[in-house]
Amino acid sequence: MGRFATVASLYEALRPPYPPQFFRTVAEKLNLSRQHSLIDLGTGPGLLALGFAPYVGHIVGVDPEPAMLAAAKSAAGRAAQTLTLIAGKAEDLPDDVGRFDVVTIGRALHWMDREATLARLERLVTPEGVILVCASFSAADGRNPWLDDYNTARRAWSKESLWSESGSAGRTHRDLAGFFRGTRFHAADVIRVETSHEISVRDLARRVLTFSSSSPDVLGDKVEAMLRDVEQRLLPLSRDGVVTEVFASTAQVARR
Repeated sequence: MGRFATVASLYEALRPPYPPQFFRTVAEKLNLSRQHSLIDLGTGPGLLALGFAPYVGHIVGVDPEPAMLAAAKSAAGRAAQTLTLIAGKAEDLPDDVGRFDVVTIGRALHWMDREATLARLERLVTPEGVILVCASFSAADGRNPWLDDYNTARRAWSKESLWSESGSAGRTHRDLAGFFRGTRFHAADVIRVETSHEISVRDLARRVLTFSSSSPDVLGDKVEAMLRDVEQRLLPLSRDGVVTEVFASTAQVARR
């Protein structure tokens, strides 16, 4: 069983979402059309692949976790979209997988071997193609007054070593120029879309379970204690058990 096997059923519903406006904005800025093909590396439950599906002609999702691929297959069925799924790591894709106009990578780049991934991207991306490194996260500029307490609680229930690993996700995303240093790719620009929604304290607590450092597999019989602790910390900051979450969805664009 892989690192994310026990979080697949929660991931799609509880992680900060990529809103429709994000996909529409990126598609417009990149002039995507049905003539373009897209491959999503580390697709998970298919959030990016299916979000961009209406704007391209062919989509492929790659992930090493069978439970995530099953979730992506179910999501594609609900969306009535054709999604080709490949089991395995992005670094291990065969040469005959083809070339793509758009390569998307969400919350997965920090799990990938840099040298092997760069070598694969050289063969995956068409000469005029782009790489989109995407993220969606709670705004940390004070507009989410509950966020500091939430992160404190999350750290308290996370395995320290895995928390450090998960923290590298943000660093990798911020230093995309460093990731591509020495290659023909370069970080070009950033597309950012901000939206907000209402979310219950209960669902915020359950979101802790979607991280590898605090998954049900990691917490074991401590899951209910974690949920109670996080809810108790956040309830005083809520209104009838609900808070407003302002979140940003970003796509860092890399080109040759």
